[in-house]
Amino acid sequence: MIPALIKHGYPTSYAAALQATSAELGVIIPPSIPMILYGVSAEVSIGELFIAGVGPGIFIGSSLMAFVWAYCKLKGWGKNDGDGRLSFGRATWEAALALLMPVIILGGIYGGIFTPTEAAAVAVFYALVVGMLIYREINIASLMVVLRKSVISSAVIMFIIANAGLFAFLITRAGVPDAIGRWLEAVLQSPMLFLLGINAALFVIGMFIETSAAIIVLAPILAPVAMHFGIDPVHFGMIMVVNLALGMITPPFGVNLFAACTVAKISLDRIIPHLLPFVLVILACLMVITYVPALSLTLRDLVYAK
Repeated sequence: MIPALIKHGYPTSYAAALQATSAELGVIIPPSIPMILYGVSAEVSIGELFIAGVGPGIFIGSSLMAFVWAYCKLKGWGKNDGDGRLSFGRATWEAALALLMPVIILGGIYGGIFTPTEAAAVAVFYALVVGMLIYREINIASLMVVLRKSVISSAVIMFIIANAGLFAFLITRAGVPDAIGRWLEAVLQSPMLFLLGINAALFVIGMFIETSAAIIVLAPILAPVAMHFGIDPVHFGMIMVVNLALGMITPPFGVNLFAACTVAKISLDRIIPHLLPFVLVILACLMVITYVPALSLTLRDLVYAK
């Protein structure tokens, strides 16, 4: 999507910031691995967490779309969006085989045919067959270029993830997350202050520790404290997942940022000015999710009503 945005006149740094931010919705809208980890660590129903994630996911996605629309209007971007656009019916017909890819991936995962990791290999094989034999937009020469770029991009991202994981391990081994959790438990004595302090702490922790690792360490410590203050553990799970997902787009170890910068071929400092408004939008959404439990729990209560 980054090359497509650039082609239609959007700045490269903005296109990268938009894609990096949008990608974090993957762990908020179910199915979500962080939700599964929270459910196991805090002994909370994973089904209830998945249902509860729909409301916050739609809310954050809608807020981001509204912001993007207003921001681009203000900047005067998007005037060339219609250039070369086909009619909806013709575009759908010509893209039918490409649009079938997510159907195959999700259908295979939910049907138990293959795992999410195996789905990646299936997707690559399917794209290769369609691209080379049907659309014929990929030949042997261009395939070598594609493979080379894929190896370089994957190596850069995996190197970052490996080092971020090592750093998170050292911080966890030193007992920093546990100490923060105990301190919050002792100092914050009201539900409002507890949630505010938790959000501030998780925001900082998410900058340095990978989402899954932070949930595994902190959920067993903080969830019982949240329940002591009368906070629904499912609602608290949404707060943790949404907050820690921000770590994917906040320096210095924002994995999404490095991935987007690698694809866009820009340095990290160029993406920051366009990234800040997105972070503020998600922070505002986080405050709403935190202090309006109904956003997370209404659908859960309807589905699991006794």
